[in-house]
Amino acid sequence: MKVYTKTGDRGETGLWGGTRVLKSDARVAAYGDVDELNCALGAALSVLPKAALELGPRLSRLQQELFLLGSILSGVDASIPAEAVRRLEEEIDAMTAELPPLSRFILPDGCPAAAALHVARAVCRRAERSVVAVKPDLPAIVYLNRLSDHLFTAARWVNLKAGLGETPWAGLPQGAR
Repeated sequence: MKVYTKTGDRGETGLWGGTRVLKSDARVAAYGDVDELNCALGAALSVLPKAALELGPRLSRLQQELFLLGSILSGVDASIPAEAVRRLEEEIDAMTAELPPLSRFILPDGCPAAAALHVARAVCRRAERSVVAVKPDLPAIVYLNRLSDHLFTAARWVNLKAGLGETPWAGLPQGAR
């Protein structure tokens, strides 16, 4: 089977069920952002330090859930299961229990996996904005909102496991308002 079909050569793509839309359609942008998020998770997975390998199966599960979300955005009649959000919250709580409390904003840095998770968090926020523009009542918005919190916490947790501290933001310059 060839990977190219030439059906998109005129700037259109097919949604689930066969409807053709422009590649600039908001639904296509939304599931494109979700796809980019999935790729960012794959990049984070590829550089997890040994001390944080237990995060790997969770990130793989998130990739599966993001494929489901992309399918929903392209027209599949399904929804993100409610237990997915509950599971994210439980995992956030478990990682947070190991972390020092935050007292300042931190910079998105650290080991390669933590930095990749911070990139994934930012992509997740963009995906959330794109999904809101398409389906503001979609339960997946709750999922994406919680997922960005999960990715932030996971980045901090991976840095902790790698033995790295966090870089606090220096704050506003003197005299800024």
